[in-house]
Amino acid sequence: MSDAQSVTLHGRTYQLPKMPTVIICVDGFDPEYLEAGLAAGILPNMAKLMSDGFHATAQCSMPSVTNANNVSIITGAPTAVHGIATNYFLDRATGRETMIVDDSLVRGSTILAEMAARGDKLRRILQRGLDRTNAVCYSTQLASDEVLAWLGHDARPDQYSAELSLHVLEAGVKLLREGRVDLLYLTLSDYVQHKHAPHEHEARQFLAAIDGRIGECLALRAVVAVTGDHGMSDKSDADGNPAVLYVQDELEKKFGTGCARVICPIADPFVVHHGALGGFVRVYVADAHAAHVAAMADYIASFDKVEVALLKEEAASRFEMPLDREGDFVIVARENAVLGAREAEHDLSGLKGHRLRSHGGLSEQNIPLLLSIPVRNGCCKSREWKNYDIFDIALNSQ
Repeated sequence: MSDAQSVTLHGRTYQLPKMPTVIICVDGFDPEYLEAGLAAGILPNMAKLMSDGFHATAQCSMPSVTNANNVSIITGAPTAVHGIATNYFLDRATGRETMIVDDSLVRGSTILAEMAARGDKLRRILQRGLDRTNAVCYSTQLASDEVLAWLGHDARPDQYSAELSLHVLEAGVKLLREGRVDLLYLTLSDYVQHKHAPHEHEARQFLAAIDGRIGECLALRAVVAVTGDHGMSDKSDADGNPAVLYVQDELEKKFGTGCARVICPIADPFVVHHGALGGFVRVYVADAHAAHVAAMADYIASFDKVEVALLKEEAASRFEMPLDREGDFVIVARENAVLGAREAEHDLSGLKGHRLRSHGGLSEQNIPLLLSIPVRNGCCKSREWKNYDIFDIALNSQ
């Protein structure tokens, strides 16, 4: 139960911030980006978080995609609790394939909504259940002319650019500097990480820019916590070609046309990033082939690009996903491979000569978890940290 100094959600209690608090989700924040930046000496502020505060390698929710993990972060819970385990799904009731673009399927409230209900000043990006009189939602893609003028910009940043993320951070720093904030949740884009490996100049430049904004927040005496929604892996072969298994094509060769529908949870409006190819797919088997579900899973598991194929009950239990929203079975790719549906459905022209980099599987679960202050009551070394622990450690360590 919430009280005057805290809120409780999904069995976890969060203290109201005693200091301005900034939570940053760096989309596609694979630990290799942090390691490369630290080795190059270009991330002094993240290094300061690690030396003066707290750091761990945490894991994200499965599948390792954006929607599932952003909602996990702002609810402090796995997808089995809040219900969002995908960007894109097949509605069994209607047979329609649907992209999740609003909060209508989220089960329960969010930490942000509960904090806003306490009457505190609150500024963040995701808006589930928020009273707009106590909170401001800001999207760099949809910013009004007034917001652009407030930031000193003439135009919105391109959605396929590093600036999309940097504008979010810039807005957060400005709110902080103006003293209008108790709690910020700033979530970024993974455009750069999809396009550039950790050692490449563009990736280092982007991480250094993020680090600079973190430094500005620290200079304004904010508590800063940083994590990622998922990691990122190279998904191309030695010749630079995407290493893809088109699951629906293979199933239909073996079991017949129309035997199943394969859904790629990574699919989102940013298809140029990844061509809707990722490390995890769900398979919905046609009623006429219901007796072949286990055989289909076993058959696909035999391909060399597949890490594991699991029937829905085992997948939901192992990955803490909502069983009632699962396919008949799921498939997880190996680290350097991706899965698709039909080859004809995936447009890879957006790669433009770049190697395919993507996520969704077990190999992209690891992400950094950083905090600018020590974790209260010490750190339990045996704890299996999750990215959705970030509000817990940031708010309950003050």
